[in-house]
Amino acid sequence: MTKKRIFYSFLALLVLYLCYLAYIFVLSPKTNLQSIYLIPKDAVFIIESEQPVKSWEKISESEAWHHLKKNDYFSELTENIQRVDTVFSENHKLFEFFDDRSLFISIHMISPKDYGIFYVLDLKRIAKLQLLKTYLNTLLDDGYVLSKRTYHEHEILEAHDRDSKETLYMAFIKNQLVASYTHTLVEASIDEYHEPVLGRNLNFLEVNQKVGHEDLFRMYVQYHYFDNYIKQYTDKPSDWVKRVSENFLFSGFYFDLDENSTLTANGYTNISAVNEYYLEALQKSGTAKRSIPKIAPKSTALYISYGFDSFSEFYENFEVVQQNDPEQFETYQEGIAKVEKFLKIDVKENFISWIGDEIAMLQIQSPITKEKNDMALVLKTKDSADAKSNLDFILEQIRKKTPVKFKAVNYKDYEINFLSIKGFFKILLGGRFNEFDKPYFTQIDDNVVFSDNPNTLKGIIDKVLEGETLATSEEFRKFEQKFDSESTMFMYSNVPLLFDSMFALADAPTKKKMRKNMDFIVCFPQVGLQLTPEDDMFESRLVLNYQDVEEVKKAINVPKNTTASKPKNQRTAPSEITDAVFNLAPIYPTDLNAKSFSRKYANGNIRFEVELKDGLKHGNYEVYYPDGTRKIRGRFRNDEQVGTWRYYNKEGDQVHKKRF
Repeated sequence: MTKKRIFYSFLALLVLYLCYLAYIFVLSPKTNLQSIYLIPKDAVFIIESEQPVKSWEKISESEAWHHLKKNDYFSELTENIQRVDTVFSENHKLFEFFDDRSLFISIHMISPKDYGIFYVLDLKRIAKLQLLKTYLNTLLDDGYVLSKRTYHEHEILEAHDRDSKETLYMAFIKNQLVASYTHTLVEASIDEYHEPVLGRNLNFLEVNQKVGHEDLFRMYVQYHYFDNYIKQYTDKPSDWVKRVSENFLFSGFYFDLDENSTLTANGYTNISAVNEYYLEALQKSGTAKRSIPKIAPKSTALYISYGFDSFSEFYENFEVVQQNDPEQFETYQEGIAKVEKFLKIDVKENFISWIGDEIAMLQIQSPITKEKNDMALVLKTKDSADAKSNLDFILEQIRKKTPVKFKAVNYKDYEINFLSIKGFFKILLGGRFNEFDKPYFTQIDDNVVFSDNPNTLKGIIDKVLEGETLATSEEFRKFEQKFDSESTMFMYSNVPLLFDSMFALADAPTKKKMRKNMDFIVCFPQVGLQLTPEDDMFESRLVLNYQDVEEVKKAINVPKNTTASKPKNQRTAPSEITDAVFNLAPIYPTDLNAKSFSRKYANGNIRFEVELKDGLKHGNYEVYYPDGTRKIRGRFRNDEQVGTWRYYNKEGDQVHKKRF
């Protein structure tokens, strides 16, 4: 009887427990809370997955992830992600039970130089089981100390790691488990539960609904906090970063990872109607095929293309949307009217009319110095002859109305001119073009290229003649095929080249971080972003192309930082004097009408000086020792060494000569 009594007692308890489960999972009212209502409002990035285990397995098996785990600096930055990888591996069966339950991971700036990671796991109805909270204790061994505290009527569990001295903070909020190694994020989540902000943001919800629920995972970007994220790497984010933060609202992407570890993200982006009239006009102006890679050098670090059905249509839309801000529109009209009245030109007829269906900005790695980027603005023309005729008319009006006397310079059969209208492109198209204040320009095929530095134009001409352009790059062509042939905006970055220029401009602490992190960054040597109009938003595609970092390093061909200050082949006191002493470093005069060019030593003495003609070396060329004694003497004609060249020692004696 005793055994039967025990059996029936156990059976009764089992029936009661099953009834309890039935109530929990079937009969109890559904009061599920959406995960997004618990994410703190200042999230920079949000990652979402409906199948976190399967998604994580695919990512963790990729070649890119295996490389990133080997990188010491990346491991340090993503220590929380590494912990998740370990937990997934060691508790695989447990997390299989949690699969098909959405997992959110968000990134938040917790100080100017550091960020925190926040997790939300939707437990659905199983969150009602007190056994689940108890089970958390089984995950913690003797190396942890578990404690509890209350914040705004919610219990926060604190799992303190005795070894690392770090604490994981967790809380159950209805059907959600929230966790972070930063306590303020868990507290902010509880605050968000009481007064949700991000989850009620209509701009976020608009993107969220369009993205839907594709395989692998989704990622959202909140641009309002994007510049704060970038500031952890540099104290002076570029103007492009600031514009992105001001003018975009949210992007949402769904991701796919192929067998080559190329990450492709498709999604949507909405824009701020308050700040960015340029993007709003683009959104209304169609798309175009890209052709400017035909003249963009292979050394282009950043290529940003804007395409439209026609530039004239875009410009009309640009004027219309500016009228939403009467004060700004009045300033724009006054600026245009002032230029037209002073020069007696019609901006629309003499400038807008000949621009075709694409304009682009190029950031090119400088062959002169890494401390400054070479920037170029390229305008595709409808008709090259019409463009030349109108630009010639504008130049003639400038010559008549201003004291500027600039003679066109011929460089390898390409004419370089000077558009002396201060701030013209800023007046015409807004602040994003203020890098072109008083630009030089040249015409290459059906494109007009502008730059404040004439040496940038020379470099582009050289690369076009040498056939060293993006259009001839097999790597670029293959990468570009991952995008639609037509777009409204297309951004391409050669990451190793961009990294190199950013490194040169960074402060010492940032350089140290970047140096440690280099392998992580350049293993994605090509990154592209495409925007195409879709209703009142932009359909977006982002592609990161992974490549073995050692292969990337082999392929990087970064020019040396050459300056005229100390030519490589000139030695102060050569043991053997050869013709090599006459191998001179190139010079880069920025005034093409200057009659001479020189550089000085730190003590003020002349290092070298040369006569110029149309920006080319033409006439006497002399080099001096630091004490002022002549070192080299010779002549140039049209940039070529001619006649007899002489080399002198420090005593002033001629010790070598060569006839050219």
